[in-house]
Amino acid sequence: MEVDGSKLSTIVPEPPLTPPQEPLRKLIPVAAIAAGVQFGWALQLSLLTPYVQLLGIPHTWAAFIWLCGPVSGLFVQPIVGYYSDNCSSRFGRRRPFIAAGAALVAVAVFLIGFAADIGHASGDPLGNDGKTAKPRAIAVFVVGFWILDVANNMLQGPCRALLADLSGGNAQKMRTANAFFSFFMAVGSVLGYAAGSYTHLFKIFPFTKTKACDVYCANLKSCFFLSIFLLLTLTILALTIVRETAFVPSQAEPPENIGHGVVKKRKIPVLGELFGALKGLPRPMRALLLVTCLNWIAWFPFLLFDTDWMGKEVYGGKVGVGKLYNQGVRAGALGLMLSAVVLGCASLALELLARGLGGVKRLWGVANFLLAICLAMTVLITKLAQSTRRHAIHNGDANPPPATGVKVGALALFAILGIPQAVTFSIPFALASIFSSDSGAGQGLSLGVLNLAIVVPQMVVSVLSGPWDALFGDGNLPAFVVGAVAAAASGIFALTLLPSLPSDVSPAKAMSAGGFH
Repeated sequence: MEVDGSKLSTIVPEPPLTPPQEPLRKLIPVAAIAAGVQFGWALQLSLLTPYVQLLGIPHTWAAFIWLCGPVSGLFVQPIVGYYSDNCSSRFGRRRPFIAAGAALVAVAVFLIGFAADIGHASGDPLGNDGKTAKPRAIAVFVVGFWILDVANNMLQGPCRALLADLSGGNAQKMRTANAFFSFFMAVGSVLGYAAGSYTHLFKIFPFTKTKACDVYCANLKSCFFLSIFLLLTLTILALTIVRETAFVPSQAEPPENIGHGVVKKRKIPVLGELFGALKGLPRPMRALLLVTCLNWIAWFPFLLFDTDWMGKEVYGGKVGVGKLYNQGVRAGALGLMLSAVVLGCASLALELLARGLGGVKRLWGVANFLLAICLAMTVLITKLAQSTRRHAIHNGDANPPPATGVKVGALALFAILGIPQAVTFSIPFALASIFSSDSGAGQGLSLGVLNLAIVVPQMVVSVLSGPWDALFGDGNLPAFVVGAVAAAASGIFALTLLPSLPSDVSPAKAMSAGGFH
């Protein structure tokens, strides 16, 4: 039964006014917050998986810690997005969430950095051999890690939304703002990985080294001190320079017809609407979700264990034993820095690459094949490292570092991976925006559905990668091999299932449609 529109006319709100455009000098400080967020994220990726093993969490279960990332992305992002859209604080819609997110990051960093000290003060035994379990330190670390991921999700969404608000609906200014956001993300990544690769950073903060916290732990603390200083400085600067007009909500929300003349106010459109949207997806969007899902099954094991792979397989070290493992982790952080530099350069060249290869979907397919080759090459590099290590031991060197050629090959692998990573961080979001426009679907809902194809594979990998690796000797290669197979399948499906873009959609337009952290 249709609802009489005349009965609803008094409760349908007027369309919101377009916010005024702000000058670029006000957009840049907001975009710069991305550098502080990405600095901390780079430290997470490079240093925290080895650190949890030093606390006594075995490799088999280390990946479970990373469940908080996809889980918080699944729940926190849409909820924060909804409430920031409707926040009526006198400080504005976005600024309270940005301030709260930065404050939570500070709390989380304190808990993570001082987990070993708090655990020891609460009764944990001393020892950093990776075999002595420290349950209290682990508990503090896990709480801090989950808070950190929730806080990062609270920061990023409102920051991007504030950039859109300040752009005042101007598409060109919005693209410029997003370009600055991506630029500062690259700057933060390079700074974070550089800090993670420096072995004497703790000397700047000598108090960080304690009985319960060795040099590796003290360096981690020092890195996070720099991270929170950078983030809080950029956040305070941005919130001081940029002012928001208080949002005045309408007297009533748009009603929703549920049949028989009954209407109700809309509820928070979070998971129910996202999963409901999966039922009526057009074929191009279903193909995009399949390719994206396989792509992240390929990426996530390497993102979790890249520095651990350098410490164990390439350098031949053991967690908490000798210096080789820590040296390998630092070398892995250097490799991630090189990858971030290549990622930034490749992002600027994506349009040219797409034109040269004949379209965006071909670029994505080729990038996935390159990812598959790189992941498969981890097996070759590992075997070469083991071979040279056995030869050096046979010649009397008890703890040989990897040969120069092996180290160069591993670092080159990290650098090359920046190319497919640049594609992964842009093209899926661009295609989701284009396909949703073609079908008349909402942009926000379509990108939310795409987010499911990212976080669900991450959750699966977090749960299964550790036990899977344990079946083959507790190394990292089994998960990397599965990732190589998934990347190859993703490339095949990208070339065969994804539709070609219309002739009136240029690669430049496609690239400007999305982004990812």
